[in-house]
Amino acid sequence: MYQSFDEAKVPAASGDRVKALVRELKARRLKGFLVPHSDQHQNEFLPPSEERLAWLTGFTGSAGVAIVTDKGSALFVDGRYILQAPKQVDTDIFEVLQVPEAKPSSWLKETLVRGNAVGYDPALHTIKEIDRLTKTLSAEGIRLTPVPENPIDKLWEKERPRPPMAGIFHHSIEFSGKSAAEKIAQVQETLKEDGQDAVLLTAPDSICWLFNIRGGDIKHTPVALAFTIVPKEGRPTLFIDPAKVGENMRGTLQSITDIAKPDELDDALKALAEQKAKVRLDPDSAAMRFAQALEVDGVKYVAGNDPCTLPKATKTKAEIAGARAAHLRDGAAMVRFLAWLDEIGETGRVDEVSAAMKLEDFRRQSGQLKDISFDTISASGPHGAVVHYRPTHASKRVLDKNTLYLIDSGGQYADGTTDVTRTVAVGKPTAEMKRRYSLVLRAHIGIATARFPKGTRGQDLDPFARRPLWDAGIDFDHGTGHGVGSYLSVHEGPQRLSRLGSEVLEPGMILSNEPGYYREGQYGIRLENLILVTPLTKIEGGEREMMGFETLTLVPFDRRLIDPKQFQPWELAWLNAYHARVRREIEPLIVSDDRPWLRHATQKIG
Repeated sequence: MYQSFDEAKVPAASGDRVKALVRELKARRLKGFLVPHSDQHQNEFLPPSEERLAWLTGFTGSAGVAIVTDKGSALFVDGRYILQAPKQVDTDIFEVLQVPEAKPSSWLKETLVRGNAVGYDPALHTIKEIDRLTKTLSAEGIRLTPVPENPIDKLWEKERPRPPMAGIFHHSIEFSGKSAAEKIAQVQETLKEDGQDAVLLTAPDSICWLFNIRGGDIKHTPVALAFTIVPKEGRPTLFIDPAKVGENMRGTLQSITDIAKPDELDDALKALAEQKAKVRLDPDSAAMRFAQALEVDGVKYVAGNDPCTLPKATKTKAEIAGARAAHLRDGAAMVRFLAWLDEIGETGRVDEVSAAMKLEDFRRQSGQLKDISFDTISASGPHGAVVHYRPTHASKRVLDKNTLYLIDSGGQYADGTTDVTRTVAVGKPTAEMKRRYSLVLRAHIGIATARFPKGTRGQDLDPFARRPLWDAGIDFDHGTGHGVGSYLSVHEGPQRLSRLGSEVLEPGMILSNEPGYYREGQYGIRLENLILVTPLTKIEGGEREMMGFETLTLVPFDRRLIDPKQFQPWELAWLNAYHARVRREIEPLIVSDDRPWLRHATQKIG
């Protein structure tokens, strides 16, 4: 299995660990310390050796920050984790607060007084984050102080896992559609246009994209932990542990880049700073420690976005073709799984773990699965209301009759990354479940059918999904969609559909479309497809060209949960056309025993 269902280790001694940290802070004359879920690459998903937040608090979500002071402690999480976090942490020690309603800066201002100092590890926070927090706290006379040696690392030292050392491998141009040399030239042209001498790349997915390599340092995300300096002319330098580079890969890479050890990076940055080189850093993704390393005699880094981010997000023709092929393959696995689930789901013999294992097995049978793209969210009944619920052998529920089951999963294939969510009825759904499901499906269709002009941002489209829910007086506390990589991260920026999605959407970008509804203690509903931004085209009778979305995911929605009376005729037309396409494209890929189920699941509605 690519995933484990063991219980996440929640530290029974979190109280002792917090007390030990407070003693360390006192010795360093600090009143507080920031503990983010982060590493020096600002990864969303972390290797075990970087899980400082989980070690200290017990919280295992993919986003959050704890603040520990001698007057009390708090854990800040977003809406995805507001139900999960209180179950994992000792709430007598940590006050659990939800952002953005609650702000770490406001909490610090209320907890500390003028003259107090708060420590932070400059390797774990972005430049933008620290600049913003420094400005806010300094207005109250509170100092934000960099701590080069993280006190948690000192306390964790004996038990801390070793850093990952997975070997890197080549990602074929058959799938990437562009050579590493072309990509390097593209980045260097950007530097020349912007009058910069070099760029420091710190994001592993950017580096893997640039050199057409993949790795295995982060679970389910095929990247290598490394850094890169790309000069405006000449050869880049890849800073990577030599143990990760086999002889074959060394020969391939040495034709396009120099290779150095990670501990040589600081000297390279110092040399650039002494030369007064204009070195580009992305304040949104680069750690503050790199900005500090480049500051010499008042000369600072040059702010600029990661020049790989937008080209990486705008897929090549080969990557688009690969995404379509991966979703066909993945759709066939999902259809086989849903057919199996309908046959056995009400018997009481299926639980959340066995269902997730069965789906992974169907994906494996394609012979092309490299990994899953994230730990499967397999959630029955009330567990479905926990947005990022992860089943374990200890927490698993049997799929009860007359409730809802939510399965959010994906696969990593050499030609693409998938992510799909379906919510299905087990037994007979209630009228309320059907009403809520139909609203979420209408929200999904609102995005799938959107047409929009050049310059449209994700935040402009986010309300398209929320309108049906708002009209009913409900909403969901997460974004409508995130960007998706090509055999890279299942969560990829800069594109996203959310209130914070300020990036302009471009043809070739892939995003998720996943509105939801969550009734705490009862059930959750989420319906997710991946969608591709299509080129500008003329609208008959219109005056401006418009972009739109091509739906990549090919999996039926549960007809038992659809109330046709709630839908507009054009919404039902889209749904029926989608189901006809699913039947047409998936039926040749599945065994004959599953074809009757697919035909029934995609029958015309209304």
